[in-house]
Amino acid sequence: MKKLLVSVSVIAIIACLACFTETASAQGNTGNSKTVEHKVGLIDMAHVFKHYEKFTALREELKTEIQQSDAKAKAMAEQIQAVQKEMQDFKQGSPEYLAREKQLAQAASDFEAFRKVAQRDFLRKESRIYHTIYMEVTDTVKKYAKIYNYTLIMRFNRENLDTDDPKKLIQGMNRQVVFHRADDDITLSVLDYLNRSYKPKSSGSGTPTRSTSRPKTSTNR
Repeated sequence: MKKLLVSVSVIAIIACLACFTETASAQGNTGNSKTVEHKVGLIDMAHVFKHYEKFTALREELKTEIQQSDAKAKAMAEQIQAVQKEMQDFKQGSPEYLAREKQLAQAASDFEAFRKVAQRDFLRKESRIYHTIYMEVTDTVKKYAKIYNYTLIMRFNRENLDTDDPKKLIQGMNRQVVFHRADDDITLSVLDYLNRSYKPKSSGSGTPTRSTSRPKTSTNR
């Protein structure tokens, strides 16, 4: 009877061990099925900003506003100079001189206020432009990464090393990315999608596609 109990206990333990092994194996297989293979991509944000047509257009619009503001500031400065010149024709302390002096102080105050407001306004507008373009680029990068199964996109500099300028050469040698494959560089693909999306078109898939022209690589990187 005692031997029978021992045998039953051993069988129960073996059964439990078998069940645990199967469960662990199943969990391991499930975990493996969810394992994602890492795929790293690279993008030169400076290159995208420089060649994105919308960024160029927005900056040109801001440049036009700045030129108009500069023209107004120039006119205000000329008015100040004209008042200063008129003051030379009158004796200091005379009613005419004092009137011009008051006019000059007001004109100078208006000019300084205009200059400060314009400067703050243009800085805000420039910041909004950079923020808008940055968000559009990162949104496109997310779409691209999702479609082509990239798990990580890093910034890098795709330009060749400048061997003529020692300072730029040292900066280039300090790049984080030392080597990459041509397919890792998604810069031109993202830029192409952004420019195609910006231009008016009759139809579009809304899906970024790989650029037909492969990014050039350099052995100096």
